[in-house]
Amino acid sequence: MSKTTLTSSAGAPVIDDNNSISAGERGPLTFDNHYLFEKLAHFNRERIPERVVHARGSGAYGTFTLSKAMGDYTIANFLQEVGEQTEVFVRFSTVGGGQDSSDYARDPRGFAVKFYTQQGNFDVVGNNTPVFFLNDPIKFPDFIHSQKKNPRTNLPDPQAIYEFWANHPQSLHQMTILMSDRGIPASYRHMHGFSSHTLSFWNDKGERYWVKWHFKSNQGIKTLREKETEGLPAFGAQQDLVESIDKGDFPSWTVKVQIMTEEQAQSYHINPFDLTKIWPHADFPLMEIGQLELNRNVDNYFAETEQAAFAPSNLVPGVGASPDKMLQARLLAYQDAHRYRVGVNHNQVPVNRPRCPVNHYQRDGAMAGCPMSGGSSGQANWVQGSGANFYPNDRAAQGAPDVSNHTPEPPLALAGSAAKRYDQSDADYYSQAGDLYRLMSEDQKNQLVNNIAGGLSQADSSVQARMVALISQCDADYGQRVQAAIA
Repeated sequence: MSKTTLTSSAGAPVIDDNNSISAGERGPLTFDNHYLFEKLAHFNRERIPERVVHARGSGAYGTFTLSKAMGDYTIANFLQEVGEQTEVFVRFSTVGGGQDSSDYARDPRGFAVKFYTQQGNFDVVGNNTPVFFLNDPIKFPDFIHSQKKNPRTNLPDPQAIYEFWANHPQSLHQMTILMSDRGIPASYRHMHGFSSHTLSFWNDKGERYWVKWHFKSNQGIKTLREKETEGLPAFGAQQDLVESIDKGDFPSWTVKVQIMTEEQAQSYHINPFDLTKIWPHADFPLMEIGQLELNRNVDNYFAETEQAAFAPSNLVPGVGASPDKMLQARLLAYQDAHRYRVGVNHNQVPVNRPRCPVNHYQRDGAMAGCPMSGGSSGQANWVQGSGANFYPNDRAAQGAPDVSNHTPEPPLALAGSAAKRYDQSDADYYSQAGDLYRLMSEDQKNQLVNNIAGGLSQADSSVQARMVALISQCDADYGQRVQAAIA
């Protein structure tokens, strides 16, 4: 079988890929080693900056199959007909560590789903937990800094971790989950996923509904205790995902949603847009809408998984955001992070390309001119061609806004008329964490307390006292056990 010809990046055939050009057999290299220079220059640039959070991840392709028509709630075209299949790309990740971190760190797991719909990409950028540590984005950089390594020693810093939590009671619910028996998933296949944020639907009547997405593992939940992670390879969860798909054991999740009307949101006793709170299932039951299956591994980890760019701002007609303050900030921050890491044209990278025609007037920047997917026809259309690069223009064939085929998003009724800083120091950050603790078995409570004590015992007495005081407000027994464990 004949081999394909090795070429330079510009397509020129390479005659010799083993020997550089030198001035004599033992002499120095000459300046006409342009192919050598190309290889070295590209090698110097093989890495892009790692993500500040969610740096270590694994991804795969699959399908979402709709089992319940959702036309009563949304005009989103991929949610209309039972049996409709939408291609997806899913990326799992640890959150706090870098590329060198372990798949078995006690850490939340990212659970991001990109739906390649026929009206653009819709991204659910969530975690394996239904809540988060914060509800105001102004604290996010501080929180992440506190969870990273100590700036002087470059070692884990339990003092900083618990010092932050001791000053932010809104973290108690998520901390209780993280330190519980669910803090270390055995694999990416054996954990649930959540949008965590409240998103929205709207239908063709202009009615809006608030929505939370849930992805329930059909493999069941499997977790590890701290001692069980000893000796496991740092890449174990990634290996498990790749190997299970390669052998045809395709992991899947049942997709469900919780739905709340605008009227219910106005009077509900819990702020439905507070990322530190869940919606109780008794009040807002889970509605099954489909199945998510992963059935194809990536061909190239860097080109696909590492360059995958998920963003909460990737929304489609019929699916919108909410007043969740953390979500509002992420609408800006995630796309901005991808522009920094991958480039301003990151949506032209194949893993990020929409599977539908793309027409816009954005121009230039790194990697400009990549062909975009043309949808089911398989043909590519170019978004940076020779036509007008402004709107409006007189070219009938070029892109123009079109609201004829869908109902526009209804306006958002704002609560209160003043723009101000809202003090949330009197908010209840204790009840739901306490409810979770009281649901636990005796073994689960012991795991939780011991996991907290392992780090809190390394913090100073002031942090310890404040943490115990906060935990005691969740549940008195919870606080007493932590106090006894660090004594």
